[in-house]
Amino acid sequence: MKKSTLKVDQIIDFKKWDKLQDSMVLITKAAMIIIDYKGNPMTKHSGCQKFCSIVRADKKMAMYCQKCDSRGGLEAVRTNKPYIYLCHFGIVDIAVPIIVDDKYIGAIMVGQVKLSDHHMHNTLEQIVALPNKKWIEGTINHLKEHYEALPVLSYEEVVNLSEMIFNLSNYLVEEALDKSLALELNEAIGLKEHHISQDILLGYQTKSIENIKKEMSNRIISSYIEREQEKISVSKVLKPAIDYIYTHKNEHVSVKEMAELCHVSPSYFSRLFVKETGEKFSLYVSKLKIEWAKSILEETDIPISEMSEELGFNEPGYFIKIFKKYEGVTPHLYRKYYKK
Repeated sequence: MKKSTLKVDQIIDFKKWDKLQDSMVLITKAAMIIIDYKGNPMTKHSGCQKFCSIVRADKKMAMYCQKCDSRGGLEAVRTNKPYIYLCHFGIVDIAVPIIVDDKYIGAIMVGQVKLSDHHMHNTLEQIVALPNKKWIEGTINHLKEHYEALPVLSYEEVVNLSEMIFNLSNYLVEEALDKSLALELNEAIGLKEHHISQDILLGYQTKSIENIKKEMSNRIISSYIEREQEKISVSKVLKPAIDYIYTHKNEHVSVKEMAELCHVSPSYFSRLFVKETGEKFSLYVSKLKIEWAKSILEETDIPISEMSEELGFNEPGYFIKIFKKYEGVTPHLYRKYYKK
């Protein structure tokens, strides 16, 4: 199973974000930049303080700065909230995680400020410490004028700032996903399903929204299965059975029924089926339906209960049990970690 990894630039429009980022920097006085999950910069560094600009221009120092950004982002996603910490120079930074479907794809880094209430300074963690303290002290002394010019905020202001950016990040992610949902769905399931959705929606006046969603779900599932059917190659004897399985996905088919359809005895059908597919009929059908389910879970938001019904499982609970048997996780968890 291949896990699809989302990227920050698939969620946030950087051209539009840059303008917003610059405006927020003017209001808050704090520097701001977006990084990916590895800590690599993804946007310009708005409001970067002179002290930090000089430090980041040094390749050796920049390595520690990037390490701070990366560690801060990871701590933020671990706690699932903004993480306020100290960099290796004792400067206050904030890592605001960008999370999509519980997946960490990057962070908004805010900060380069000092605290006015010094007693709170000692409550923050310094996540990256340099082995040579004299190096730190020497750099601060050398750049004393720029270090002292760093913006000063109260701890409460820093907390409020972190919460504001976190809420903004969540809002932007939700909006981006909502607006692109239809486009992504059409791209994922192809032009055929686009026409399907258009045909259904044209009749919206005589149908309830729930019925429309259900019909779209059913047709999308059918389309996935039809595409998979094109990949199967079997003998002419078994072809009627294979075709029936693919076109009657919501039925529980038996060896006896399929043997009659192929005009052979159940025992001969079973032997031939194992010979051509390498698996017993019941096992083949179960695995096939689980593969269909995986594709649907990865590509759509169709409810698990509807999917279960459309794939011929009597109850969602039984479907979940079978899915977990083959995949080791429930359908819900599979979608959570593998949805594209």
